[in-house]
Amino acid sequence: MPQEQLDTVSVLLRRSLSKRRSFRSRVDRDDRGWTLLHIGARKGDLKEVKRLLDKGMDVNAPAWGPKSKGVSPLHLAAKGGHVEVMDELLERGADIDARTWGACGWTPLHNAAKERKREAVKFLLENGAFLPDDMNDMRFNPPLHYCPGLEWAYDELKRQQRENL
Repeated sequence: MPQEQLDTVSVLLRRSLSKRRSFRSRVDRDDRGWTLLHIGARKGDLKEVKRLLDKGMDVNAPAWGPKSKGVSPLHLAAKGGHVEVMDELLERGADIDARTWGACGWTPLHNAAKERKREAVKFLLENGAFLPDDMNDMRFNPPLHYCPGLEWAYDELKRQQRENL
């Protein structure tokens, strides 16, 4: 079989094995609207994240799938608790307070808190992530039953404030 046909068969096989993959624009995105940068950030693959950013991928690219609601790579790294990836994304200009689309708009801090990734919460707060004074302020925070780890984020913020005094 000629090399060109083998390449075509290989591509078709990969696509059929990966049900989540679809290509809708010049930037490859899966059915969640995630780019390769989103996927690398979610996996905590620092080497891949650096490579993609060096190639010029947008560090703040929102995912635009029906279930994604505008999550950025930083949201996904925070959700996985990948502090080194979060640090790299912030170094490259990621918006620490990027909000998803929807009622209250979740930030990377909310994602880390919901998944109870304490080191990620601590890292985000140390780097200036916004947290409103009132934990029940639903203009900026999701309801507590959606994000139970948020209470710990407020405890961590208070601890950091005491240390700075």
